[in-house]
Amino acid sequence: MTPLFEVAVIGAGISGLGTAITLREAGITDFVVLEKADSVGGVWRDNTYPGCAVDIPSIAYSYSFAPHDDWSRKFAPQPEILSYLRETADRFGVGEHLRLGVEVFEASWDEPQRCWVLDTSDGEIRARSLVAAAGPWHEPSLPDIDGLDSFPGPVFHTSRWDHEVDLTGQRVAIVGTGASAIQVVPSIAEQVAELHVLQRTPQWVVPKMEPSPSRLARRLGVHRLRWVHEFNRRREELILELTNIAFNHRWGQAAFKWVGRQNIHAAIDDPALRTALTPEWSVGCKRLLMSSDYYPALARPNVSVVSTGLSAVRGNTLIGEDNSKTDVDVVIMATGFKILDMPIAGRVRGSDGRSLSEHWDGSPQAYLGTTVPGFPNLYIIFGPNVSAVASGFLIVESQLQQVVQALAHLRRSGAVSLEVRPHVMRQFNNDVQAALQSTVYNSGGCRSYYFDKNGRNGFSWPWSARRLRRMTARFDPTDYIVT
Repeated sequence: MTPLFEVAVIGAGISGLGTAITLREAGITDFVVLEKADSVGGVWRDNTYPGCAVDIPSIAYSYSFAPHDDWSRKFAPQPEILSYLRETADRFGVGEHLRLGVEVFEASWDEPQRCWVLDTSDGEIRARSLVAAAGPWHEPSLPDIDGLDSFPGPVFHTSRWDHEVDLTGQRVAIVGTGASAIQVVPSIAEQVAELHVLQRTPQWVVPKMEPSPSRLARRLGVHRLRWVHEFNRRREELILELTNIAFNHRWGQAAFKWVGRQNIHAAIDDPALRTALTPEWSVGCKRLLMSSDYYPALARPNVSVVSTGLSAVRGNTLIGEDNSKTDVDVVIMATGFKILDMPIAGRVRGSDGRSLSEHWDGSPQAYLGTTVPGFPNLYIIFGPNVSAVASGFLIVESQLQQVVQALAHLRRSGAVSLEVRPHVMRQFNNDVQAALQSTVYNSGGCRSYYFDKNGRNGFSWPWSARRLRRMTARFDPTDYIVT
């Protein structure tokens, strides 16, 4: 007989591991975590490109219930983040619930049995509740470029870095100038013969202020004191909140633009290149990037900036949208991820048999980014419109407040399912979209991945991270249809 779990969790990255630990802390132990890869870690397992590091201060980039105080740098490199996630999973006993190498092909709501039926690579699994914790940063977004599939050399995405390829002495092209690209470029610029950075639009990049930890403080172990750690964490969270406020005020925009331009001018002498690297849109309209070595790398004699998107590939020649031609040996795609077109959404089917993707029709919506009408007992972690200027861990923990309370209500009431009422989700999303209109995310003058194919911002949270925590901490059963 197919086992029936109280909860099934899809994914074992930050969201999935956080869910598992939170469930255990809440006294819920009848659950399973399904991970299609052979190890945990999610985005920090997949992204192993040179220079990969977090761009949120590490002290804030961790679970509040599992503080880590021994980062080697203020912005920890990928191996340290991955090690932290694995050690935390072990420390909190996630392993006994974990099934690695198990892919979920489809999850369907069984109305008569009031449970989720998961078709997996390890057979059928049933669960009363389902937590979709696959996250939006694991499926590469690869543009459809004419002729790219016939390029004679290596082609790979930054999140699928091919470590078998030796870039030494090669002519390399990086397509894109986002968060991954600004870390890769300085890391390989000295190694390659030529590096061509294809920039469709410039980005605002501010210096990455990364002071070395005080030797005396580390020797005395001051950083390990819990109150010191908590103070530093709160301080960094406050700075992120103030950053969000600054994005949406004239004085803040002026300050950030001045810092961004100074960052360019300090490294770039060529006036034409300075102009090409300076955005025309508001800071925060796209994700603000941080690097102190990106612009110096672009100033190297073997590095060039091609101010155009990639239009086509003919043999070893990349053809830009302005008909420019660049001959290279290796192509690295730094083109981001399918953020709003979540792959998991096409695999989850609700009470009417239609998938989340079909319900959303290109515009993801959920109540508090978590629950969707027609999908009983389904909870999405890092769902639509919860991405604030904050640590991903804070966002995950905020949503889990709502999830755990919903599960506790089911237990207390003896009910078998709950789903958010349509008018509750509709009102919430109307409020979100109305609030977004006056933010830099919507009115900053750029086109970002925050917007879906219908022109709707389905990514950004318009208010403070503190408000997100406050709203998700309140669970009202009247917002839900309880069966």
